Amino acid sequence: QVQLVESGGGSVQAGGSLRLSCQVFGYTYSSLCMAWFRQAPGKEREGVATIDSDGSTSYADSVKGRFTISQDNAKNTLYLQMNNLKPEDTAMYYCAGGWGDCIPKDDEYNYWGQGTQVTVSS
Repeated sequence: QVQLVESGGGSVQAGGSLRLSCQVFGYTYSSLCMAWFRQAPGKEREGVATIDSDGSTSYADSVKGRFTISQDNAKNTLYLQMNNLKPEDTAMYYCAGGWGDCIPKDDEYNYWGQGTQVTVSS
């Protein structure tokens, strides 16, 4: 059974940084597309960043230049480095993995983590 476990969330002030991690258990995910999504209270879940099995990445416009998605295949772990955080980045962050098109749409992903909360204060 495939499990995704996120960690690294927390509370920071605007301008600060956090690094989220997502460890994959039960599958060697090097062939999966992996992604980070987030959902703020009262809002729909949105794709933040994706990374394909060939290492190609994509980002939402709102995080370009501030967030970096990466992976360590040897550790079966996905990362999201978040710099220059803004209050509007406050949300529950989820990692996801799947074999569909590597685009930031929920239904392309087969596996989801439980989420980790990120709170940015002004």
